[in-house]
Amino acid sequence: MRKLVLISILIVLSTTLMGGNLIQLRDSVPIEMIAFNSLTDEEQDLIPVSPKDSIVEKVTVNDENKSFIDKNYDKDQVYAVTFNNTKTNSSGKLMVFVDLDKETVVGKGFTSK
Repeated sequence: MRKLVLISILIVLSTTLMGGNLIQLRDSVPIEMIAFNSLTDEEQDLIPVSPKDSIVEKVTVNDENKSFIDKNYDKDQVYAVTFNNTKTNSSGKLMVFVDLDKETVVGKGFTSK
């Protein structure tokens, strides 16, 4: 009888733990996808392969990138997502700036050529 109760408790416990991990994995969207989903259709068309073909780095807000970022953004750092292969004849690579919360897009623009 004790074995049956113990096995039942272990099954319920393991199911709960696995279910919690699955929910957590679904909730965390990669920064590249947050950035990609904020783009217009025209901007998305510039990305020839995949949003995963990008570079994500934490950068300091400075004079060079401040013009692309929302003027009300008051933090010193952001994530910069630079999409590869988006350089055109008239502009540099497409770059999207995401808040440190990894959910909020705070700006976008093209790098200098």
